[in-house]
Order: sequence, then C-alpha cells, then structure tokens
Amino acid sequence: MSSPDSEIEVVSDSKIQQNSASTNGNPNEINILDIFSASSYGNLEKLRKFVEEDGESLSKPDGNGYYSLQWASLNNYADVAQYIIEHGGDVNAADNTQQTALHWTAVRGAVAVADVLLQNGARVEAADVNGYRTVHVAAQFGQTGFLNHIITRYGADFDPPDNDGRSPLHWAAYKGFADTVRLLLFRDAYQGTKDKEGCTPLHWAAIRGNVEACTVLVHAGTKEELMVKDNAGFTPAQLASDKGHRHVAFLLSNAKRMHGNHCEDKVCIGWIGKIGYAPILLFVIIILMVLFINSVLEAPTFTKVTAVVGLWGWIAVSLAIVTLIMFYRCSSKDPGYINRSIGGLTNRADVDDPLLSIDLNNSSLWTGNWSQLCPTCKIIRPVRSKHCPTCKHCVEQFDHHCPWISNCVGKRNKWDFFVFLCMATLSTFLGAVIAVQRIWTEPTILSSPETWAHHMVTQHPGAIVFLVMDVVSLFAGAAFTVAQASQIARNITTNELANAARYGYLRGPEGKFRNPYNHGFRKNCTDFLVHGYSEDDEIAWPTLPQAKD
Repeated sequence: MSSPDSEIEVVSDSKIQQNSASTNGNPNEINILDIFSASSYGNLEKLRKFVEEDGESLSKPDGNGYYSLQWASLNNYADVAQYIIEHGGDVNAADNTQQTALHWTAVRGAVAVADVLLQNGARVEAADVNGYRTVHVAAQFGQTGFLNHIITRYGADFDPPDNDGRSPLHWAAYKGFADTVRLLLFRDAYQGTKDKEGCTPLHWAAIRGNVEACTVLVHAGTKEELMVKDNAGFTPAQLASDKGHRHVAFLLSNAKRMHGNHCEDKVCIGWIGKIGYAPILLFVIIILMVLFINSVLEAPTFTKVTAVVGLWGWIAVSLAIVTLIMFYRCSSKDPGYINRSIGGLTNRADVDDPLLSIDLNNSSLWTGNWSQLCPTCKIIRPVRSKHCPTCKHCVEQFDHHCPWISNCVGKRNKWDFFVFLCMATLSTFLGAVIAVQRIWTEPTILSSPETWAHHMVTQHPGAIVFLVMDVVSLFAGAAFTVAQASQIARNITTNELANAARYGYLRGPEGKFRNPYNHGFRKNCTDFLVHGYSEDDEIAWPTLPQAKD
C-alpha cells in the first residue's frame, strides 16, 4: 500500500521554509527587492511603491509560477491581499499545480485573508491538479478553526473526494489531527468513504498509529466500519498490527469485541457487555448478608452471641442494607447525561455552562475548544465531560464507567457512589471482625492448628466461606474508597488522572501538571459533601487552556 505522504504537494514545506522568517522577522531589516518579497513580508508601503511608482504588475507570477497574492495569503496579510486585489491581482489565479491563494491560506489557517479572498469572489471549491480543495489542505495541516470558518460562513463542502477518493476526513485521520476529525464527524462527514485503494479514514489512522484519531473514529462509528477491508483484504486492526502499532491494534480489536456478539447462539452471555456486572455484585452482597446472619450471628454450632457482639453484628447488617440502597441509587440514577442537541443546540435548560447553548454555526461565538465537540451526541459539552461509549451518552464531570454498578459515575451520582463505597467497606470490615471473633472464641480441645482448621471447615463451613468472600470484598472496597477519597480531596476525576497528558487544561504554563479545579482540601471536600459535586466555573487559576480530548 502506498503512503499518501508522497502525494502531498499542497504548499509544500519547502515553500513554507522559503518564507519562514516572514512571520517573525522585522520588515524594516529585510531586503525587499520586488512585489513578491514585499507581499510575502507584508510591507504594504514598498508594495505600493513597486506598483504605483515603478509600474509593476500584480497579475503576473514570479519565476516559480507563484503570485504575490499567494505569498500574502500564506502569511495572513489581509491588508496586502486587499490592496493586490484592488490593483489588478486575480483572486482565482492558479500556479503551476492549479493552487489558488485560497489554498495557501489553509496552510497556516489565515482566516483574515480567506475572508478577503472569498468576499472578493474566490472560488471556495477550486481544486488543484490532485483534486485538493481548500478543505483538504486545511485537514492536511490540522487547521480546525479555519476549516470550521469556511464551512460555516461560506458553505464549503466538508466531505468532497480528491482525485484518489480521499476526503478531508481521510487526511485528518492520517495526519492524526483528532480535533479536525472531531469537527468533521460533528458535521456528519461520512467515515465509510473508501479511497481508490479501498481504505476508509480508520484505515489511514491505523496505518499511522494515531491512537486519539482512531479513538474518536471508533466511538463515533459502527461495527461495520471496523470490519471494512481494503482492496488488499486488510481491516484497520490488521493494518495497525502489521505496522507494529500495538496500542491501536488492541484498541480496534477490543472495539470489535465490544460491538460484536461473543456467542454463536442468539441466547448468550452478550448481555454482560450491556448490563455489566451489577447483577453479580448484587448477588454477592445478598449472599454475604445471608451467610453472615445464618452462619455467623445465629449459627447453632457457635456459642450464643453476647450482647455487644450481637449489637455490632446487627449494626453491620444495617450498614449492609444501606449499602444495597446506595447501590440501587448509584446504579439507577442519572450520572449527569447531557441530552443530545437539536440543530446544534442543546436542549438542556438546567445547565449553566455557556458552551452548551452556543450555536456552532455562529463562528463569531465559537472560539475553538474542539475537544468539547461530541461527534456522536452532536453537542458542545463542558470541558470535564466525556462521551461514554458503553452508555452512549456524554456525562458531565465524567469520572469513569463502572461495570460493577452498570452505570457511569459522574456529576449527579458520584456522591451516591462514594457513600456506597464507604458503607460497603464499613459493613464488610465489621462483618470480618465479628466473624473472626466468633471463630477465634470457639471453644475447642484440639491439639494442633491443622486439626483446628479442619474442625472449622467441617463444623462451620458457612462462616469460613463468608469470611473469605468478605475479606476479598473488604480489600476491594477499601482500595476503591481510598482512591475516590483522594480524588475528591484534590477535585480531580479518575478519567483526568488516567489521561492527564491528553488534557491541556491540566497543564500549567511550563507544561507541568496543574489542576485548575483544585481549591484545597477543605473546600474540595466541603463542596462535595454538601453539594455532591464542585462547580466547574469556579477555577482556581486565572486561565484555562484548551483540552485536547
């Protein structure tokens, strides 16, 4: 399979390097000799001199076939571009590869010049010799804001094929620009499009090992896109494995298992993937309660319980009942689902985050935090939200999807989840202590530990089974409780801890980890215990960098 890199000739790097100083240099220190260098460096005064005094033409190309308008467009000099157009420059003039000035604006995302060109008659759908339109160039260089601008304001087609059948989504996926992929999917770009080699955007993302781009495509796609084969008969997962991208291969293979059915029969264990392990956990809790009451507290083979042991025993049972109640609450409660939008607007009236009420088509309001776009739910979501592929919803202050409660943990049910963990840990701790006390105080005349252990297993099997299950549950519950308590004290989620490197808002000016929502131990804990969550708009730092996922 050939790499598309060899075919990219859109304002190539060599052309950019010729003018790399143009955005950083001082025009007064540069030796400007003609209209092309004057346009490239944005020196309008000298450009006027060349045109109005020396009579040079702005409609002719330089020795390489490039026009002064192209150089001004590449470097985003809107005033120079306007002057060139007003003094004879052809807004649709094409170089030797049929690229226009508008193509060149997309390389660096020159929105101001693009407005000048398009308002003066530039053809937004003009294609070069490779079939690349401006949207292809923007996708190849990851200019997401520019791409959105020409789509929303000028109606550019966001899903056209080039001469090889590759759409902008193909290029964004291949280059690994996840934000561009996200925007195109949000705009309903079709990710099932095949190029001349039978490759979809997911194939190209897999070839390059772009994990984040693959993740976005998988979450927004279907099982069919995972199973599509190219002309050589390879699926995206097979291509990733062949190229040595193990993380991508694992991601795609796992996605196929999640989408697929693991049985030959229609009646199978596939329900576990949908329902999760909540029924299993419910069964374990009930079994522990029954064993504790029948085999520890009221077992006829044990001596009669004392008042103190009985009191603590029934306290443990009461805590187990509270655990069941909280289990039901955090399993059935809305974790903070963000309803899907209608026409680009959310229909949630109770969410204060202004981004949720922004119309993406109004480019004067949308500033480009592209990670907040959900291509699946078609909403603009709060920064700390995330789309859960299992629940198929975006969740506010997403913490994690817990299969043991068959629900996400988010803004609206995290308090219930934490209380559930605390109650479970406390009840299992009391149960273990009482079971050990009952077993330890069992009067025996046995001479060795081996015979004592055999006696306990044969005479009190229920108590032994309970103790083993309870201790395992205690350690698991304690570990989860400590982890959640630590995160609450720092006002950070499990998802943010696991993916800190991917979230720009979790990094300070020097690139080091910094949580803008951490207000200190006391306030973090107080807000959580009182309200059940913290307000996202109350950030501890003056700036909030954009997130990358």
